[in-house]
Formats: sequence, C-alpha cells, structure tokens
Amino acid sequence: MNMKIPQIYIDTSVFGGAFDKEFQRASLQFFKQIREGSLLSVISSLVAEEVEIAPTKVKDLFAEIFEISSFAQISHEAVSLQEAYLKAGIVTPNSRIDALHVALATVSDCSMIVSWNFKHIVHYQKIPLYNGINQMQGCKQIGIYSPLEVINNE
Repeated sequence: MNMKIPQIYIDTSVFGGAFDKEFQRASLQFFKQIREGSLLSVISSLVAEEVEIAPTKVKDLFAEIFEISSFAQISHEAVSLQEAYLKAGIVTPNSRIDALHVALATVSDCSMIVSWNFKHIVHYQKIPLYNGINQMQGCKQIGIYSPLEVINNE
C-alpha cells in the first residue's frame, strides 16, 4: 500500500512541548518521525518569531527542524482566513495568532496542524468551527490534532 506522507504544520507549542514533562514523550516521538521522513513538516515565519523569545534548547530544536521543513509564508489569503475566524468568534482578537496558525496550515495545503494548544486550537468545539469557516471561504478542511494523536506508538 502506497500511502501519501502527511504534510503537517507545526505550531510553536510543539517545539516547547519537547522540553515539558507532560508533553515531552509525544513531542520527541513526533520530531523523531519528522527526522525519519515519515512525516513532512511545515513551519512559518510566525513560528520563527514566537521561537525567538524561547529558551535556547527550543531555538536549537527549531533550527534543526527548520532545515528539513517546508516554509509557509504569511499571505493575504491566510490573513483573510484568519479574519474570517475572528469575525465568526471562534477565538477572540487576543488569540489572533492562534487563528493565523490554523489559517496558515489551511492555505499551505497541509493535511493537518499539530499543536498542544487545547484552549484555542485543538478543542472539540473549535475544530468544526474552523472547518466550517474554511468551507464557507472555499478552503479545504484541515485536521487539527495534538502530537499524541499523530505519532506512531508502535
């Protein structure tokens, strides 16, 4: 069986999760699968900006993964989709960066976004709302998962 390797947008929380006791095991397994090529990673300048203020070990992991990742540019299409999420009230303006991560994943043709942000991104009430706006805006649906749901546990 020839399965397509999923292209996954990684938000900033996953890089920090690699050094957080609660999220470390799944985050490290996720990055291992990226290094092995069983997952294709996509990052953005938004993630790069957020990592700038992170501890050195997070910056070092980001730099390593950056070298083997595709890069999503912040485009007019992504900002327009972000604004649609905000207008729909999926998140408040205080969480506009989270909405932009979802928008970037969507317009960058990723099959999913992976995040440890359970309040504004990986939330059972918000996922169908993001995808509803995607559909209304003529965009494809996006899978929204935590690394734990994506990694190979075998």
